[in-house]
Amino acid sequence: MFKINRTLNRNILRLAIPSILASITIPLVGIVDTAIVGHLSDAHAIGGVAIGSMLFDLLYWNFGFLRVGTGGMTAQAYGRNDKRGMANILTQSLGTAFGAAMLIWVVQTLFLDLVLWIVPCSPAVDDFARRYFFIRIWGAPATLSLLALKGWYIGMQNTIVPMVCDLVVNVVNIAASYYLAVMTPIGAIGVAHGTVLAQYSGVVVALLMLVVKYRDILKVAKIKEALHWDEFKHLFALNGNLFVRSLCFMVVYAGFTAFATTYGDTELAVSSIMMKLFMLFSYFIDGFAYAGEALTGKFWGRKDRKSIVSVVRILFCWTTGVAAVCTAAYYFGGEWMLHIMTNDLGIIYASQPYMIWLTLMPILGCYAFMWDGIYIGAAAGTAVRNCMIFSMLGFLVFFLAFRGMWGIQTLYAAYFIHLLIRAVYLTVRWKPVLNTLSR
Repeated sequence: MFKINRTLNRNILRLAIPSILASITIPLVGIVDTAIVGHLSDAHAIGGVAIGSMLFDLLYWNFGFLRVGTGGMTAQAYGRNDKRGMANILTQSLGTAFGAAMLIWVVQTLFLDLVLWIVPCSPAVDDFARRYFFIRIWGAPATLSLLALKGWYIGMQNTIVPMVCDLVVNVVNIAASYYLAVMTPIGAIGVAHGTVLAQYSGVVVALLMLVVKYRDILKVAKIKEALHWDEFKHLFALNGNLFVRSLCFMVVYAGFTAFATTYGDTELAVSSIMMKLFMLFSYFIDGFAYAGEALTGKFWGRKDRKSIVSVVRILFCWTTGVAAVCTAAYYFGGEWMLHIMTNDLGIIYASQPYMIWLTLMPILGCYAFMWDGIYIGAAAGTAVRNCMIFSMLGFLVFFLAFRGMWGIQTLYAAYFIHLLIRAVYLTVRWKPVLNTLSR
């Protein structure tokens, strides 16, 4: 047993470490964008970036299944050594990504007007958010294609290529955003141009690596066959459940920002910064979640229950350790992180009452994030869909019921309630899901 666990542990680290290294740069992009705007402009511009980012979260989270569903299904095909299946899933996912991008372009103006009508914000924030949106929307095909490609690579037990893609995207984003915002006359809105340039850079790298490393898979790809309903329906069914899950994610994360706008521009700026710091921790856990997705899917495809149980046990040992380290980092370094994000002393002072939530984030969030990866590897779409429905309802009901008592603190509490529901539900449901493997 020790030998098996040692081997699995080595495989987990082989998959997790590249994802962690890449993921570390992901929050840096949002932090750098916010920091650039925070040092060049005022709370209106920070709020405009927050609203603009929320608009794309509303769009792209709905298509998160392009990465998640692709990764789980590809991992299972990899476990079966089914090259035709791997090729078909890649074709189906990229086709879906392209179609989704065209749809986004068609509805962009209607979508923008609708969301900004629903979400109240000041004229200055509204203006910046609109300009930010109409620039970044040109990156939709690249963004969605990258989701599909990264999911496919992870399913192929290859986290090196996604790491390279993320590094390219994020380095280009940081460099281009800084140059355009600081060194050219366009000012703070340059962060949007930098993001578009970076996304297309990432797609080029991902496609080049596909041709170099997986020529044998591409040779057996048949587009007409892949898009036939008999081949497509399994991925379509999983993606349908994951689409509902994404909608629920959208309600929680966009709702957090939308509810924050009702408390004024300063509180909106604070909530934007706090959410980015919340997510900083999640990118460390995501590395192990990706490893869990890849290995669970591979062993699920082989119907190897014993290895799945061992993988889950080891993953949660790592998850607990990472959470403990991140809790300490937030506790001792939270104040320093705030000063990196902005030099506006009013915003820094207004953030103080919410620092306790920053410290609690790793403890409450780690298990929810880890279970997600495991369930996706098992292609358990129904369970993750139901989980997010319940946690979304918990978020909304708690906030609406208690906001009159605790003000904006209720918003932060509601966010953590949703994390707790996710962790508890997925823990309880795991044994029944695992039992389906033997059927």
